[in-house]
Parts: sequence; C-alpha cells; structure tokens
Amino acid sequence: MPPGERHETCLLCAAERITPWYHEDDVCWIADCEICATPMVVWRWHGTDVPMDDHRHMMDRLAAVAGEVFDGHYVDDNMRNIPDHYHAHARPRGGFFGHGFRRSTPAGNGDGEGS
Repeated sequence: MPPGERHETCLLCAAERITPWYHEDDVCWIADCEICATPMVVWRWHGTDVPMDDHRHMMDRLAAVAGEVFDGHYVDDNMRNIPDHYHAHARPRGGFFGHGFRRSTPAGNGDGEGS
C-alpha cells in the first residue's frame, strides 16, 4: 500500500470512535485502546514507515495525553494485533493495562477535544 493512503479493511484506518478520544490532527489521533484501556496514538495513514517528523509529533502528543492520564508512563510500540498500521500505547509506569492506574480526571472528555 503506498504511503499516505488508507486501507479499506483496516480498523485503525476506520478510526471509529468507540472509546474516549483525546486528540486528533492531520498526522494522528489519540484514543483509549479498546483492549487495554491506555491512550494509543495512531498514525493517520496505513503503513509502518512513519516519517521522522510525524513520529516525533506523535510521541510528543502521546506524552502530553499520558502525562494527564497516568503518574508516569512508557511507550509501547509493539504492534501486536494490527502489525501493518503504526500505533503506540502509553502504558502506566509499573503496569501494562490502564485499569487501576488512571488519575481520577482524564485529559480528554471523549469527544476529540482533549490536548
């Protein structure tokens, strides 16, 4: 698939709003992962060959969101379930899933109007 395109059967390309969203722009979007309940940044385009500027932008946005959701985090970009579309999770320091690690007030309000 050429860079800058979307794949019609890719769940991340579809970008359905089934969990709270924290951020979106022309490079990426950030929402809670449906499986692990952690903020997940997703590149807008299908593929894994992310330009360095886009990657830096995504990591900056993810860090900002994670800083409001968790007291410390690390980035996990092992794309286990969807290996052909770049995405990365902000995992809570000392954990893997977000349950029990979240601050009481999340950064976003679920409508894409977060950071």
